[in-house]
Amino acid sequence: MRIAQVAPLWERVPPPAYGGIELVVGLLTDELVKRGHEVTLFASGDSITSAKLESVHPRALRLDSTVKEYSVYEMLHLGRVYEQAEEFDIIHSHMGFSALTYANLVKTPTVHTLHGIFTPDNEKMFKHAKHQPYVSISDAQREERLGLNCVATVYNGIDVSSYKFYPQPEESPYLAFLGRISPEKGTHLAIEIAKKAGWRLKMAGKVDVVDVEYFESEIKPLIDGKQIEYLGEANHEQKNALMGGAIATLFPITWREPFGLVMVESMASGTPVIAMSLGSTKEVIAHGKTGFLCNSVEECVSAVSKVAELDRSVCRDYVWNNFSVQKMTDGYEAVYRKLLAEKFAKSNGHLRKPVLIGN
Repeated sequence: MRIAQVAPLWERVPPPAYGGIELVVGLLTDELVKRGHEVTLFASGDSITSAKLESVHPRALRLDSTVKEYSVYEMLHLGRVYEQAEEFDIIHSHMGFSALTYANLVKTPTVHTLHGIFTPDNEKMFKHAKHQPYVSISDAQREERLGLNCVATVYNGIDVSSYKFYPQPEESPYLAFLGRISPEKGTHLAIEIAKKAGWRLKMAGKVDVVDVEYFESEIKPLIDGKQIEYLGEANHEQKNALMGGAIATLFPITWREPFGLVMVESMASGTPVIAMSLGSTKEVIAHGKTGFLCNSVEECVSAVSKVAELDRSVCRDYVWNNFSVQKMTDGYEAVYRKLLAEKFAKSNGHLRKPVLIGN
């Protein structure tokens, strides 16, 4: 099958540190190549992939201070994809609403993975293109009122084998928090939970420009380097070690998280997750087995005292069975086959029938 994978240009694929979408795109792309598909990855020029790489800019835009108008590069990026549309059987966009108008202009099917959330502004575009095929990354992410053509839910996956398993936390136990330092991720709540529970908290993650004021005013004054530590951004090995050594990873989100890759990464390391019961968390965490779902800070504090009772090997096995890159790729291959079968049927057999690897 000839597949175009289209990633945002903001981060490299895979990301050197934080970047959930780009991590998923990189893993999916390489697994598709491994399975014999002919894959072209459209991403930043510094991306690392086993597929053919095409790019309109040599590096991730986040790292290039000379770029002032992101939308220009995005248009060039999508223009290059859709100028070559006839060369692909499937175009798989991870660009949110940006690719919708382009996809309407070509015959090659585009499947859009919904990585983000709906807003009053972008809903207008999604409604305009509601007939196009979408994949949600959790059932909780869907908005039935929009009437989108959601053809499947495919959970994000990780390369479980690349995560070292920690059968026990460090002798000097602590809680971990990883992710963007932002109100949505609940960094302030993680600190509150740690303080009320009397545990050390180690935090890692990037601070986006829009969150600098939040970090400076609400988070930085609470960082004492003893009970509350901030370690900056962390790469894969650092994240793995930080979560693996923790007694639990805190995920006290304040919004409807579409997926939350950190939860899966933590469980793969062997560490249970204590999360607010919002968005996708009920689909990702097995309550009472791989972590706890809570409705308040007080419930999170109570869960800290119970988390040592959980079997850390169950956490890792749960990820293998539900959130591996192989499981994710199986789901996307099924979507590709479904869309191509529908296209072939509509053509009354007059189109070249693609080779559907994996049938």
